[in-house]
Amino acid sequence: MPEVIAIINCALNFPLMLISIVGNCLVLAAITRTASLRTPSMFFLCSLAASDLLVGFVVQPLYITSTFARINVLDNLWFLVSFATCGISLCSITVISVDRFLALHYHMRYPTLVTKTRAIVTLVLMWIFICILSGIYCLNRNIYFLVISLGDGLCLLISIVAYIGIFRVVRHQQLQIHTQQQAVQARTDGVSNIRQLKRSALNSFVFFIVMVLFYAPMSAAMAVYLVSEEWEHAWSFTTTAVFMNSSINPFLYCWRLGKLRKAVAKTVKKMLPKQS
Repeated sequence: MPEVIAIINCALNFPLMLISIVGNCLVLAAITRTASLRTPSMFFLCSLAASDLLVGFVVQPLYITSTFARINVLDNLWFLVSFATCGISLCSITVISVDRFLALHYHMRYPTLVTKTRAIVTLVLMWIFICILSGIYCLNRNIYFLVISLGDGLCLLISIVAYIGIFRVVRHQQLQIHTQQQAVQARTDGVSNIRQLKRSALNSFVFFIVMVLFYAPMSAAMAVYLVSEEWEHAWSFTTTAVFMNSSINPFLYCWRLGKLRKAVAKTVKKMLPKQS
């Protein structure tokens, strides 16, 4: 029953939309208002939060409206924007994984390798490239899905290679730490810094795994579309799963990142009316 499926999807997307807007707005506000959080790695996280905010603020309202309005222009518009935002999210999580590998592998040179300016330029170019790439959808759907599938596979491959590299670096450094347990204080400070980097890499790996879990159904649905166009019902549920990721991410950030959690809590307290 298509009508029932449409109502269920809209009923699910409405609260997810509100959670995504509020949660990602708080994350972005906390980072911009806290000087200590304005680091290159946090800029990459801001890109992910901004794409998630667009999902809640633009894509989901268009999706809900087009579901009931049945207007072809709206269908194409939300479809185009949703794939663009999903592409930005996937590229952002890929950049984060590479950034964490560089932070661990080149931990002494990392501040000179990954600067704020280079991070901003990378993100701007990434957003522009994804937006231009989305124009292929207007020319040919099948080619667009093929390009997106190849792009998704490339991003996943880069992330997997980066995390394998992180695992190897961590394993090597654990052996070094074991032999330096009786070292001087300067060495102890270095070990503490390495532990913070490893914790940060673990956090990014959690974000990556959660995104893969939510995006996997869509990838399967796209593969089915390349074979058969009988995918409407499956696509509805996979779309909701992808949108759900944008709502869950802010909770993941606050769970895994203590400094960001405190900054968000501080931002919320400032927004609440003061009691006399």
